[in-house]
Amino acid sequence: MTERAYLKEWSPALGRDMELLAFGHAGLPLLVFPTSMGRFYQWEDFGMVDGLRDKIDAGFIRLFCVDSVDDESWYAGWKQPADRVRRHLDYERYLADELIPRLPEQPVAVGTSFGAFHAVLLALRKPWLVRGFVGLSGAYDTRHWLDGYADDEVYFADPTMFLPGLADERYLGPIRAMEKKVIATGEGDPNAGESERLGGLMEAKGLGVWLDVWVGWAHDWPFWKEMMRKYV
Repeated sequence: MTERAYLKEWSPALGRDMELLAFGHAGLPLLVFPTSMGRFYQWEDFGMVDGLRDKIDAGFIRLFCVDSVDDESWYAGWKQPADRVRRHLDYERYLADELIPRLPEQPVAVGTSFGAFHAVLLALRKPWLVRGFVGLSGAYDTRHWLDGYADDEVYFADPTMFLPGLADERYLGPIRAMEKKVIATGEGDPNAGESERLGGLMEAKGLGVWLDVWVGWAHDWPFWKEMMRKYV
């Protein structure tokens, strides 16, 4: 039987409880982000855990499924855009300072749809914290959620903005050294253009990303299950 553990703890960075589900006993840790405004139990509910169960039970991978605060940050349309970004940065501090240091080893950040944005952004902003990233069907341009607002914090929270100007080897070096760097999408996915653009920006920096466009595939859980099996 697959090992399953539930954790609920207070986060000082967020000023609220945060919940997590972990699956597996050994193997490569995957830090799993849900889709937009999704919860920590989403991968279990939508069959992604079942789709990877043989790999989990064999000790090849472990899943650490984190909760989101998207409804307090990017999707909090009642807030000023600057406040939305600041709440996301609180979430990043929770991940970087409270959660990741307690994992058994450095994880690979993974996610689908808006979860892909979280996974890739964390890996690019804090590359010393993770061993890589897998982003499936992601949307990466934050203008979708900020009503056109821009400031310095927005710039550095949007990979399509900061990557072209990124020249600091303190970031580029660790990104190049990551063991897994995947941007994948189906050619029929509505976000396909953003995945291709981000992959191109990474290639222009010599980061060695694997941009994988699946023929005829779109934006849904059955596709993501097969994709994840390929990459992990």
